Amino acid sequence: MVDRLLVCVFFVAIVVSSAIDGSAQTISQRGFVDGSTVVYPQTTANDDVRVVGDVLGREDAIVKPAVWIQFAAGLDFRANSHGQVDDSWELDFSDRTRLRPRLSVRRLSATLHRGPFTIDVGKQFIRWGKTDIVTPTDRFAPRDFLNVIDAEFLAVTGVRGTVQAGHETFDAVWVPRFTPSRMPIVDQRWTPVPAGPIGIAIVDVAAPFPDGAQSGLRWSHLGRAIEYSASFFDGFNHLPNIAADVQTFPSQITVARVYPAIRTYGVDAAVPIRWFTIKGEAAYFTSRSVDTDEYVLYVLQLERQSGEWVFIGGYAGEALTTRGAVLTFAPDRGLSRSIVARASYTIDPNRRIAFETAVRENGSGVYAKAEYSQARGQHWRATLTGVLIAGDETDFLGQYERNSHARVALRYSF
Repeated sequence: MVDRLLVCVFFVAIVVSSAIDGSAQTISQRGFVDGSTVVYPQTTANDDVRVVGDVLGREDAIVKPAVWIQFAAGLDFRANSHGQVDDSWELDFSDRTRLRPRLSVRRLSATLHRGPFTIDVGKQFIRWGKTDIVTPTDRFAPRDFLNVIDAEFLAVTGVRGTVQAGHETFDAVWVPRFTPSRMPIVDQRWTPVPAGPIGIAIVDVAAPFPDGAQSGLRWSHLGRAIEYSASFFDGFNHLPNIAADVQTFPSQITVARVYPAIRTYGVDAAVPIRWFTIKGEAAYFTSRSVDTDEYVLYVLQLERQSGEWVFIGGYAGEALTTRGAVLTFAPDRGLSRSIVARASYTIDPNRRIAFETAVRENGSGVYAKAEYSQARGQHWRATLTGVLIAGDETDFLGQYERNSHARVALRYSF
């Protein structure tokens, strides 16, 4: 009910503000329809489907009735051949469902700007940090992990205030309602199970979402020779601990997600030098819960642009200080203790290639992705993607080795 009321209030505000001064307002929109097919050469122990079709339609609109205020709204429509989209046609606002919603509000926010002050209110994307692939300080950024290695960001609902004072920027965030990352579906291939028949059902029980609010502060300094930030987060981990329970009658394993309260203390920096830019980022994760790990997650990377090439390479590491969790779902930690790299090349205005990889330092897991994209005219773009995953089944990356795949996507933009 609260979600529907918020949606109505925002859309009414947009309509009223547009009617107040139609001559001064600026309205812009963009959207696309994307159809894709993913082909998996191998089956897994819990999923024998090798071809998955997916459709995503997205519309984003921005209304700027005055120089000091702006409204932004986005809607998504989804369809899927493998049961990853909810059958309901009810408009979803919360992004708390196990499946992707058929219709959803992707974002819905108002931005007020006056002098050095900016306030964003509503459902919005909040990104912190400077590094790529793994971003330890990015705590207001849950993701959709139905496909673990191709995860889109989810928006959160809250208030963000920013103050610009010379070379200093102060950022404060308050999020009254928790938004979790979406987990892989338990009976599909991105939830790995042991090879061969396990003889017992795995049941995903309802997740108890935390009720409290989340908050964060970030201070950034932009200097001539260095850019750095410090941040603090007090809230809940959007990546859960997993509580598993074996039941004899009926014979099954129940799996529940637990989202522990955490605090993080983070720093990040970027230093441009002659040949490349050095970027570093680290965050310390602590919790009052004895069932939650405490650790430091850090990244050191180099970035360079040479002509039409962009190169990024570095190391993601982890230092565990206290072990408490028996089982977790944490892709950010799963990519730690790895050499990570990304490269892209713009062939011409219509064609682009990109490469991405992560290799565990002990060689127990490897992920590699290659992508070619080509546009035709102003509206059409085709993308071919190949993903290779290999390694030991005890490694985070290696457990997905039967999920190597190829993807073909065709997008019409409007």
